[in-house]
Amino acid sequence: MIKKTDILIIGTGIAGLFAALKCASYAQVTIVTKKQKSDSNTNYAQGGIASVIDPNDSYDKHIQDTIIAGANLGNIKMIEILVKEGPDRIKELIQLGTRFTTKDGKLDLAREGGHSMHRIVHADDLTGAEVERALLKKVQEHPNIELYENHFTIDLITEHHIKHKRNAPIENRNCWGAYVLDTNKNQVITFLSKVTILASGGAGQVYQHTTNPRIATGDGFAMAYRAGAKIGNMEFIQFHPTAFYSPIKESIFSNAFLISEAVRGFGAKLVNSKGEQFMHKYDERKELAPRDIVARSIDNELKKSGDNCVFLDITHKNKDEIIEHFPNIYKHCLEKGIDITKDLIPVVPAAHYTCGGVVVDANSKTSLENLYACGEVSMTGVHGANRLASNSLLEALVFSHRAAMNIRDTIKNKFISKDDVPAWDESETITAEEKVLVFHSINEVKQVMWDYVGIVRSNLRLERAFTRIHNLYVENEELYKKTKIFEELLELRNLTAVAHMIIKCARARKESRGLHYSIDYEKEILPPQDTIIVNRNY
Repeated sequence: MIKKTDILIIGTGIAGLFAALKCASYAQVTIVTKKQKSDSNTNYAQGGIASVIDPNDSYDKHIQDTIIAGANLGNIKMIEILVKEGPDRIKELIQLGTRFTTKDGKLDLAREGGHSMHRIVHADDLTGAEVERALLKKVQEHPNIELYENHFTIDLITEHHIKHKRNAPIENRNCWGAYVLDTNKNQVITFLSKVTILASGGAGQVYQHTTNPRIATGDGFAMAYRAGAKIGNMEFIQFHPTAFYSPIKESIFSNAFLISEAVRGFGAKLVNSKGEQFMHKYDERKELAPRDIVARSIDNELKKSGDNCVFLDITHKNKDEIIEHFPNIYKHCLEKGIDITKDLIPVVPAAHYTCGGVVVDANSKTSLENLYACGEVSMTGVHGANRLASNSLLEALVFSHRAAMNIRDTIKNKFISKDDVPAWDESETITAEEKVLVFHSINEVKQVMWDYVGIVRSNLRLERAFTRIHNLYVENEELYKKTKIFEELLELRNLTAVAHMIIKCARARKESRGLHYSIDYEKEILPPQDTIIVNRNY
């Protein structure tokens, strides 16, 4: 089956939905998402959106905070775009119906780690869910937007799929749409488009412990990599320092509940199992230090003590204020038997955000013609070696807007001929009967990445990880080629590719910087190593 659309968008997080609404003013838009329309990392974002709103704040302060958090590896031009265009995008969200928390008639601005000012626009402690609600409502009402749930994108369509074009040099590659699996009907659909936007979110599920939802299996990174797009700085994986610790893991794809950065911004202290504060030993900013420092500090405390977790203590704050500021966190912890107004909150670091990704320019264009990338799957360069808290939703808004404006001015009217694009063919495959092999391999990928490519790394650990992931990659590609596709098989293929990219970039960075910390290169080098690029050159 073949379907045509002007613009194909993969993903329904803030980047995909915001881009869809912008593009729908001048083109027909089709959105595909692998699960339900509200399943995205956006929906789990608690803290908020950083933006210069307070008259006492300034662009320069936000820019400087972003540069410092990024360990001086951020792209200054892109950071300036992010910060200066941010306030207008916040206004648009409000116009679209987003209900942010206010106080005395004004936006209630919170402060989080790494920020010098109160500038976090939020909706209580469920900002992402509120933004998702508002955008989805508008998307579902728009006559120029079609949304397909339970449609898993398998691969982007490029010259590699077309016999007489396979020798085209990689720098001249085009994207003409994607092969998409309708998981309800178990049918592959060929979506042909003039432009494709990757807005597929993150890759946290490549690790054993993550705050990311079930869907975050790095599909967009892997698809772009297989298509030959440039991928950069995948070694910079942000581990959120404070995910709720539970000794019971429900499944290989389960996610830890996030205890927001804002809790520490509100005054919570980190303590060990003896009730002793420890952040003062690692950084003068204590609990308000950037996430990479806090995560490494907790990791070191756990290694010294042998404990499974540390604790957040907010019991010294007013009970009513705690519940008012963090109703969702209060409710979740209470369900787990923890009353945060009088009990310590058990926390552990967990994979949270991918700062690298598909390399894009200031208009979110990738190295492949007619392919754009927005949100966490992209690498704009604004995060450098570490993302400043609450800059992620801002990045998604600013650069999906810029993508939509650029597409409007450059979109071409011609589709590739449907006769040139081969139909999906699985005639030589067999039905999968040994799904246990797939689940075992997924678990192995996650375990290897957690043990060897986690918060603290070394050359020895990375070499071991590379060998194990390479072996898994070879095994799984053989399984993929001979097996009728199903969702978990596709996710295993993508997770293995993402793990390979992370390890390859980590081996190439011969310094410790931001989120990449190696005991073999404990100091940053000057000037810092530039963007580390990987791509699969067919």
